[in-house]
This record gives sequence, structure tokens and C-alpha cells, in this order.
Amino acid sequence: MEDKTMKLMQHEVDAYISQFKEGYFSPLAMMARLTEEVGELAREVNHYYGEKPKKTTEKERTIEEELGDLLFVTICMANSLNIDLETAHNRVMEKFNTRDRDRWTRKEGEKAE
Repeated sequence: MEDKTMKLMQHEVDAYISQFKEGYFSPLAMMARLTEEVGELAREVNHYYGEKPKKTTEKERTIEEELGDLLFVTICMANSLNIDLETAHNRVMEKFNTRDRDRWTRKEGEKAE
């Protein structure tokens, strides 16, 4: 499978959603879905790294699968609000590279970008 840009992922999700009459859910409904997906991710992380083992009756899911679900809903929300996630990513990286430039201890030989 080839690497996908964020633009391509946003287009792929839009093509999928656009085939249905219902289209995108409302922003509030998607916020609820995001919250639900974060909870499912937290549950999986707790199973793998915490003190709460899975019940024998629970479906086997992975952190990767839950992150994928979270990414899908994030892309849906961005698409419905006409937000370009590459632009959003670039803005947040600029923020971290300026505001938080000296916040953490750098590894030897690593320079601030």
C-alpha cells in the first residue's frame, strides 16, 4: 500500500461519505463520536498497558484500529467544516516549534528547528 497524504485521505473519506444521502453528521454528533472513539482508544491502552485485562467476552481490538477509527471521525469532522488538515497540522507544528521551542530537554546534538 502506498503512502497517502492528508489531502488524499480527506478526499478518500469525502468520496466515501458522499455516496450516502445522509452525508456528514452534524458537528455536535461528530464531537460525540470523537469522544466515543477516544474512550474506546483509552480502553484498549488500559488493556495493553494498564491493570485492567480484557474480559474473555470482549472483542479483540487493537490500539491501531482504534487510532484509525479516531482518524476517520477526525477527517469527517474536518471535511464537514471545510478544514484542510494539512494546514491545521502546519499551524500546530509552527506553534510547537516557536512557543514550545525550549520547553523540553533536547537530546544531545539535536537543534531547534
